Amino acid sequence: MAWLVLIASGMLEAVWATALSASRGLTRPGPTILFVLSLTASMLGLARAMTDIPTGTAYAVWVGIGATLTVGWSMAKGEEAASAGRLALLVLLVGCVAGLKVVA
Repeated sequence: MAWLVLIASGMLEAVWATALSASRGLTRPGPTILFVLSLTASMLGLARAMTDIPTGTAYAVWVGIGATLTVGWSMAKGEEAASAGRLALLVLLVGCVAGLKVVA
C-alpha cells in the first residue's frame, strides 16, 4: 500500500510543479489553487509512505516519478525538446527508480 501511495504522490508532484509554472508566480488563481492542493496531497502521501519505506528510497522514488512526468509533459506540450539523448536519460531514471523498489 505504501508503494501505491508513493507512486500517486510522485504523480502529484508533477501536477504541482506544472501548476506552479502555470500560476505565473502564484498570480493566476486557478493554477495557484491546483498547486496548493496537489502540493499538500503530494506531501501528505510522501509522509505516509515514509512510515513504511526508508526515507532515502521514498524520496528518490518520489522525485524520480515527479521529475520524469514533469519533463515528459513539457516535451509532449512542445515546451522542451525531445531528443534521443534526453529520452534515453529519462528511461535510465525510470529504471533506477524501479531498481530502488526491487532492492528495497
